[in-house]
Amino acid sequence: MDIGLNALIQNIFNSLSLGGLYALIAVGYTMVYGILRLINFAHGDIFMMGTYFAFYAITAFFLPWYLGFLMAILITGLLGFSIEKIAYRPLRNAPRISSLITAIGMSFFLESFAVVVFGGIPKSFNVYPKFFSDIILIGQSRIPLLTFITIGVTFFLFLVLWWILYKTKIGLAMRAISVDIPATSLMGANVNNIISTTFVLGSAFAAVAGILWAMKYPQVQPYMGFTPGLKAFIAAVIGGIGSIQGAIVGGFLLGFLEIMIVGFFPSLAGYRDVFAYIVLVVILMFRPTGIFKIYSEQKV
Repeated sequence: MDIGLNALIQNIFNSLSLGGLYALIAVGYTMVYGILRLINFAHGDIFMMGTYFAFYAITAFFLPWYLGFLMAILITGLLGFSIEKIAYRPLRNAPRISSLITAIGMSFFLESFAVVVFGGIPKSFNVYPKFFSDIILIGQSRIPLLTFITIGVTFFLFLVLWWILYKTKIGLAMRAISVDIPATSLMGANVNNIISTTFVLGSAFAAVAGILWAMKYPQVQPYMGFTPGLKAFIAAVIGGIGSIQGAIVGGFLLGFLEIMIVGFFPSLAGYRDVFAYIVLVVILMFRPTGIFKIYSEQKV
């Protein structure tokens, strides 16, 4: 079925944009799991809180949009630090089911907190400059400037993350902890600080994704993090939970799948979300470790 070259180009850029957002969120899931073997189910709600922080930093405190966005990212990173210290750290040596239940409870808490404090009525996220909505022509394809900004910010942050993980001491410590926490502690590393830094990084990435998401789909509401968070988790599982490159690849694959199927078969647009779950089932059936398998030793 031919959708035309111009439509194909537009769908490719849309796929890169959506896939990049999924990948940004998925990185937070996989970083935490890689270190603690914990699925942070509150991560999608941290994504939501980041958008609210940006919205009110600009509308209530009258900050310029760029300072409001930066402030929101910093506060969301602090939120991730606080959640790790208050909710997860005391249960670090407890059975994993306890941490899992706590993560689910933290998700419900953040959603309820947003409803009580920010209100349950959706708000229009129109706090960014209007030129972000300008259209750029590539041939006959009309691509919003925001799409290029989203793709550019996404790849820039992945480069920053690569630099942190492979060119800094904190990144070396993160990779060491993902292999063996007690051994890393015996070598003099402050395990608590490193784990907290991981939560801060993952939460900051979620905040960036949340802001870009709210600019792409200009509305904020307390439950907006559920679907993107769930799909980002699926992306992390597709790529191999615990693998940074897997989360990135999984996010882009999921973005391409959603956009391209709807592009080629517009009649299936109403079933768009279903395809992510179908892919998850297939992956779990035939390659449960994901595309990038993480090998680990079990001590008995």
